Amino acid sequence: MIEIKDLKFDKDGLIPAIVVDSSTNDVLMLAYMNKESLDISISEGKTCFWSRSRKELWRKGETSGNVQNIISIKADCDMDTLLVSVNKTGPACHTGAESCFFEELLAGDGENAKPFSLNMLHGIIKDRKINVKQGSYTNYLFDKGIDKILKKFGEESTEVIIAAKSDNKKETVYELSDLVYHALVLMTEMGITPDEIKAELASRHINK
Repeated sequence: MIEIKDLKFDKDGLIPAIVVDSSTNDVLMLAYMNKESLDISISEGKTCFWSRSRKELWRKGETSGNVQNIISIKADCDMDTLLVSVNKTGPACHTGAESCFFEELLAGDGENAKPFSLNMLHGIIKDRKINVKQGSYTNYLFDKGIDKILKKFGEESTEVIIAAKSDNKKETVYELSDLVYHALVLMTEMGITPDEIKAELASRHINK
């Protein structure tokens, strides 16, 4: 087990901290810590960084409520970079995106493509709400509002029931996929995050 004194801070007394989601391993953000913010992070169990622009400490989620609860902190082999694994209570990015890394410079394809996940789909849907794309069905739903979204959710629920009642596994998978997509659209419209759903499910599991 290493100590803070073992780390290599730069000439400004800072060390980069790569923050990842403990449940998905997705990279959420890159920030910087000094010895004081790292000590606060360890003692409080929540991420605290040093703002290079404001020249002050900032606790993640202090104003937004999007706190990052620390699971583990590791240093790389050179002891000059930190990997901080967290459970987050909301988006990591100030834009409202789940991760700060969403601007593509090179998109992988084939074997190099990023594995699909529901968090990825949720991130795409959230991006559509923020950055309108002409011809997007997702934007069409957001433009029509909550009544249209609820109507589609109800229709897809019925389709799932019909497919399952017919004992058609392939069709049920297809319809369930439509239902999950529309559920994510509904969540985004209402400002509900996957983390809130996970927390609710976890609380039920614990209570049982």
